[in-house]
Amino acid sequence: MTDGNKGEQAMQAIIDADTGIDDALAILYAAKAPGLQLAGITTVFGNISVEQATDNTLRILHLAGTGGQIPVVPGADRPLRRPLEGFASNVHGANGIGDVELPPSPQQPLPELADAFIVRQADRLDGQLVLITLGRLTNLAKALDRDPQLAGKIKQVYVMGGAVGVPGNVTPVAEANIWGDPEAAQQVFASGLPITMVGLDVTMKTHLTEAQLDWLVEHSNEQSKPMASFIRTSYRNYIDFYRQSNYFLDYAPLHDPLTVLAALDPNLVTTRPMRVTVECESELCAGMTVADRRRVPAIGAPIQVCTEVDAELAVGKLLSALIS
Repeated sequence: MTDGNKGEQAMQAIIDADTGIDDALAILYAAKAPGLQLAGITTVFGNISVEQATDNTLRILHLAGTGGQIPVVPGADRPLRRPLEGFASNVHGANGIGDVELPPSPQQPLPELADAFIVRQADRLDGQLVLITLGRLTNLAKALDRDPQLAGKIKQVYVMGGAVGVPGNVTPVAEANIWGDPEAAQQVFASGLPITMVGLDVTMKTHLTEAQLDWLVEHSNEQSKPMASFIRTSYRNYIDFYRQSNYFLDYAPLHDPLTVLAALDPNLVTTRPMRVTVECESELCAGMTVADRRRVPAIGAPIQVCTEVDAELAVGKLLSALIS
C-alpha cells in the first residue's frame, strides 16, 4: 500500500514470516493497510518448513491481489546451532494455513538468500528500513553476520516473540519464536538493533472472535470476499486449537497481526524499556526472555517491551482495513 495520508511517506518494511495462520492474516493486513510499503517478505522455518512458508506466502499475496508486486525470498531452513525440532501442524494444520487450499501463484521466489536480501534492502533504503519479524530470528541473525554494521542501518525492528510477565506457550517460560532458535534471538537482542518486543504479554490480550470473522465476511466487498472467507476458514482452526489448549471460547489471539499493527501505530501499545537476555543454556528454560526488572538492571540488552495494548482499537483497525 502507498501513503496513508497525503504528504506522508509510507513505512518501508520487510516482513519475515514462517507463514502459518496468523502470519497469513498479518500479511493480508500489511498488503491492505494504508501507510505501509512492503519492500519484501522473507521466509523462515517455524510453524512449517521454509519451503511451505514460501509457497504459502506467494499464495497469500496472490489472494490479496498483490502477486508479483512484493518480492518473496526464502531463508533459513533450520536453527543456527540446534537440531530442527519439527513443525506446529497441531496448531496450523499440515500446510500451515489451516489446511485451506489456495490457488497457486504464478510468482516465483527471488533466487537470493533472505539474509542477503535484508542487507541489500537496508543499504538501499539508507536507514529507513523497518523489520517486522513474525517467526524465528534466524534470518536476521544471519544478516547480522553478513553485515556487522547492519544494526546501525535499520530504523526499527518489531519482534513478535517473548514473554516477560506471562507464561510461555511452548514451555512454562518460553514463547515459540524465541524457543525455536534461542541462539539467533540472543544474537539479535544483543546486537544493538532498535527492538520493540511484541510478546505474549500483549498478543494474548488481543483476540479475534468467531462473531468478528462472520462480520468480516458479511461486510467485505465483492473483491475482498474471497480473502475474508479464507481468513474465517483458516482462523477457525486456530480457534479450535486455543479452545483445547487454553480454554478460550470462540476466539484466538492475534500474535502476528498485532505486531504489524504496532509497527504502523505504536500508540496501540504501551512499552517499557527493559534489559532483556535470552536463555540458551538451560534445558528447562531455553528460549526464556529474561528481563532484569531490578531497580538498577545490569543483565541483558536494552529494548522496548510491550506491556499493555488497546486491544479493541487494534482489532477495529485490522478489520476496517481488511474490508476496504
